[in-house]
Amino acid sequence: MTEGSPHPGTNPGPRANPGSSAPRPLAGQRALVTGAGRGIGAAIAVALARGGADVAINDLEAGDEARGVAERCREFGGRVRLAPADVGDRDAIDRIVAETAEEFGGLEIAVSNAAYSDRERFHEADMDGFERTIRVTMWGAFHLLRASTRRMIADRTAGSIVFVSSPHSWEPIPGAMAYNMAKAAVDQMARTAATELCEHRIRVNLVHPGWIDTPGERKFFHEDKLSALGSELPWGRLGKPEEIARGVLFLCDPASEYMTGSSLLIDGGIGLPVREMHRLDTPSRERPGETSPDARVE
Repeated sequence: MTEGSPHPGTNPGPRANPGSSAPRPLAGQRALVTGAGRGIGAAIAVALARGGADVAINDLEAGDEARGVAERCREFGGRVRLAPADVGDRDAIDRIVAETAEEFGGLEIAVSNAAYSDRERFHEADMDGFERTIRVTMWGAFHLLRASTRRMIADRTAGSIVFVSSPHSWEPIPGAMAYNMAKAAVDQMARTAATELCEHRIRVNLVHPGWIDTPGERKFFHEDKLSALGSELPWGRLGKPEEIARGVLFLCDPASEYMTGSSLLIDGGIGLPVREMHRLDTPSRERPGETSPDARVE
């Protein structure tokens, strides 16, 4: 295969989107996004649809939220389907991958976003919730990886698989042991898969969001608390789901085909040594356009 030649099974043909002149880098691509009923997953589904892809929207149920995301995706002219399933159920994921590929005529993109988490000290944790966190967050990611990979290999399709991970994969955040464990496993899972799938021209990458303003955060924090904590972050606010979705779109773009086994960090500087910054003997930090009262011009 010569450099730049299409891989057998790839469907690069663009489809017109009447009334739109926006770039459509994913025209002709078929995608499945798990946990796409709201938050980051919903933003990813919409971004892929805007980019020209046909999109299957997975959520636990085909409820109002998932149907609302589907309607937003349909505005961009591509095919859209609902794919309700519990990602922790391997047979259910095998089914929705097969059904999506059959309806769309193939599958080039799979995005593993679905997750679950409780906040409890591990020695006091309700083990049902602890095990559900592992089942959904780790095993759910694996089930999608395995099913989508097997389909892409069978169809000889060049594909892109993206895992939405978390700083929990390396930060031992207290009260979240199960989620920390699951996300650490997801990172290693993605890198191992990337190694094994190069020969099949299937790319596997990770996105590491920082603290993102999603409905799921309301499970742990009230609105005013989220706002206050966000203002303390290096960038001064929580991230937006659409900012993560743009990163996923970039990784799925065929123009990014030289990226595999990569981790894209989109965290507003949350991993920077902020505490150490306060030790510097300098004026307080200023926003662009602001001038310190102590500043002197020499």
